[in-house]
Amino acid sequence: MGEITKDNFDIFFRRKPALMLVALKKMARARYGSLLAKEVDCTYSHAVKILQSLERLDLVAFEKKGRIKLIKLTKKGQEIADNIENIKKLIV
Repeated sequence: MGEITKDNFDIFFRRKPALMLVALKKMARARYGSLLAKEVDCTYSHAVKILQSLERLDLVAFEKKGRIKLIKLTKKGQEIADNIENIKKLIV
């Protein structure tokens, strides 16, 4: 994404939470927090804080598999991720 395009996108959205929702949407299966943090280029602790906020908004759900927490979009999260992608296409 070019610098001007990135600035335009940042006007409307907080970058990391929006990118997390879109990244979760692109992967059909549930994701790990550490992989998601790498994908959106932030620290694991920052990713966890964002994900906790997204969980409070009922946009993501955590599923415990042994010691690992998997993250997946809720139906509401899927709809918002779709809309973020649509808006991104319009402003690029």
